[in-house]
Amino acid sequence: MRYDLVVRNGTIVDGTRAPRFRADVAVNGDRIAAVGSIPEKADREIDASGLVVAPGFIDAHTHDDRLMLSAPEMAPKVSQGVTTVVAGNCGISLAPAPQGMSAPVLPPIDLLDDAGGWFRFPTFRSYVEELNSHPAATNCALLVGHTMLRAQAVAELARPASESEIRRMRKMTDEALAAGAIGVSTGLYYEPARAASTEEVIEVCRPLAGRHGIYCTHMRDEGARVLESLEESFRVGRELGVPVVISHHKVVGTPNHGRSAETLPVIEKAMRSQAIALDCYPYCASSTILSYSRTLVAATTLVTWSKPHPEFAGCKLDEVAARMGLAIEETVAKLLPAGAIYFSMDEADVQRILAFEHTMIGSDGLPHDAAPHPRLWGSFARVLGHYSRGLRLFPLETAVYKMTGLTAKSFGLQDRGVVRAGAFADIAIFDAGEIDERASFAQPIQPAKGIDTVIVNGVPVWSAGGSTGARPGRVLRRGG
Repeated sequence: MRYDLVVRNGTIVDGTRAPRFRADVAVNGDRIAAVGSIPEKADREIDASGLVVAPGFIDAHTHDDRLMLSAPEMAPKVSQGVTTVVAGNCGISLAPAPQGMSAPVLPPIDLLDDAGGWFRFPTFRSYVEELNSHPAATNCALLVGHTMLRAQAVAELARPASESEIRRMRKMTDEALAAGAIGVSTGLYYEPARAASTEEVIEVCRPLAGRHGIYCTHMRDEGARVLESLEESFRVGRELGVPVVISHHKVVGTPNHGRSAETLPVIEKAMRSQAIALDCYPYCASSTILSYSRTLVAATTLVTWSKPHPEFAGCKLDEVAARMGLAIEETVAKLLPAGAIYFSMDEADVQRILAFEHTMIGSDGLPHDAAPHPRLWGSFARVLGHYSRGLRLFPLETAVYKMTGLTAKSFGLQDRGVVRAGAFADIAIFDAGEIDERASFAQPIQPAKGIDTVIVNGVPVWSAGGSTGARPGRVLRRGG
């Protein structure tokens, strides 16, 4: 027998937490055909001597909805071993937009496009069709955003939706799920969705129950009321009978440092009675739109972009204020619309959440920021390098599982996230002794160290330090 591709002499870390082992991996078409000693020749062979061969990483939390179309080589992701992205998080999705989106685009939806031109898909199906006809280098699993639905259906976002507005949003939710969305996301933390009651969320998400979808949430509060927000999230899942994903779990603000010791037992207890998952990014700083209220809980704030003042991207807010000769609140007003990085978390909490047995890895990167958070280019390499190899927070097998097998299971991505015969040939090949982030807050746009080759559906997309130009990605559904 002759194979399309054989990866030889690698150390297999298979995505299940099983001990590593030496083997070859043979690929035919888009699937792994065999794992073991493979004497047969292949049309293409990769020597992985001294390297780890793992499942391609699955980014549990992204805002790559537009990136897959505007920069389909997906360099920020494939350069660190990511082969599948979960997009449409935090209530923000590129579709559906039956009314379009005129500039200035409503925050935080402007994180995908502040000019409005990319909100050109009137239905979710039209967006999926565009991704199918113009594929990216990575696979994707898509969520439809509740905030996006509100922007299209609710006349006054500062109030709860009316019954007729809820019906309209529910209809769009059902259309999105039928078209290929795996679930609904909410961003109840953000201003356009804060007025939404729990009951509104449940009713808008009602189609999840019949279509076996998943509920992902950027909770209403990740600070003083974090426990109440967890319970609200669990309630949505219970009433609909669907799995819940707690997005980028954290506790923010100095008064709340250490409270992950409270939240994680609460999550673990709830997991005994309903399906719950969570993800985390490996940094003490968050990144989103700039607002004065958010600066109040941050030790330091960095400006990532500013529409009226692009020259301040990458600068500390207090330095910008000094240059402008204004107070912080006035400076923020001058910069808007803008984005920012907020240093508001405690390292001990980050490590505790990362080490929690059930925590997946998600980057939460914002690819359209002028000076993005380094998590966009560095999250997965940082987990493997800094936290696993450097701090020994968990062994390599566990680190890989958190970004592969666990994520595939949590999102229902069948035959992904594992290296075994019959699974899809999504593979990351890397040097376990070298892999780490290069991206930093000072220089955030840099490929990771130690990545050798990345393969998506049997096709190499990253090799020899650069993109191959191949775009074999697919839109994935739950259970398939």
